[in-house]
Amino acid sequence: MKETELYSIGDAARRTGLTVSAIRFYADAGVIAPTEQTDAGHRLYDVDAIARLELVRTMRDLGAGLTDIRALLAEELSLRELASAHLDLVERQLRDLRARRAVLRTIVNQPTTTDRVKLMHSLVSLSDDERNQLLDLFWNEVTDGLAVHPAFVEQLHAMRPHLPEEPGTEQLQAWIELADLVQDKAFRDAVREFFHSSFASPRAMEMTSPERLARIEEHRLIEIEAADAERAGLSPDSAQAKEIAERMLASIAGLADVQDVAGLRRSMTDPEPGSAAERYAEHAVSGFGGLLGSYLALMATINGTPQPDPNDTGVSEQWIAAALRAR
Repeated sequence: MKETELYSIGDAARRTGLTVSAIRFYADAGVIAPTEQTDAGHRLYDVDAIARLELVRTMRDLGAGLTDIRALLAEELSLRELASAHLDLVERQLRDLRARRAVLRTIVNQPTTTDRVKLMHSLVSLSDDERNQLLDLFWNEVTDGLAVHPAFVEQLHAMRPHLPEEPGTEQLQAWIELADLVQDKAFRDAVREFFHSSFASPRAMEMTSPERLARIEEHRLIEIEAADAERAGLSPDSAQAKEIAERMLASIAGLADVQDVAGLRRSMTDPEPGSAAERYAEHAVSGFGGLLGSYLALMATINGTPQPDPNDTGVSEQWIAAALRAR
């Protein structure tokens, strides 16, 4: 195209992909006026006008309104500002579409009543603050009246999923399930009963202190280290294995307040059903993790972190026993 050449409205339409009627509409709406008009009333457009028409078509395809486009062409609004505003709009629309897709896939995959469809859609449409309020209500209810250290309650409240800004359908479906779970009265009652029965001891405050929680976390890391060592094929007769096992023995003795450490060592080097070590492990696995297993699995899906492995029982008693017997 020559910069000084004028083109008919038909040529402008062919070059921009717009219809003749659309170009007339934009002219009448004061968006893009023709460069010139012949005595016979025919509209003519130069290169600059055609370029502006192409921009209008692009912005309309992206959902921009005439008011914004008019402001952009009048240089009252920068292209960056307009793009930023419409990017926000498109991202909100995408989030809404993902939420709808999650609800529709849930309907397809399981029997769903009309009332439940409305509930599911409201759940996935909650803001971050509203989701946190829902989880706060759950944790406040199940821990209400517990005679435990405030740090323990704070740690429980921190156990919550964080839906990413652009969640996948699986994450949204997991959020729907988790929201259903924490609103289920039977589940809330069961969790509340577990906490109140588990921490009915006069020593509950001490057992849930920050120092105690730190020791529990330390023990968990030792267990992970031991399990990783066994899976890696580290011989229990090695010095490294013995060092890990000795730390585990000391950790269990401290956590379980075992005075007879020699007796605990005997039970761990020759484990039998009902041993102190086994009772400790059973309490840790079948209690908190067992009851909240579904919650933890859904939280992992929402957060995009590895799922808890129900078949992973950690390090075997036999490996620890052999490591403790090693010289």
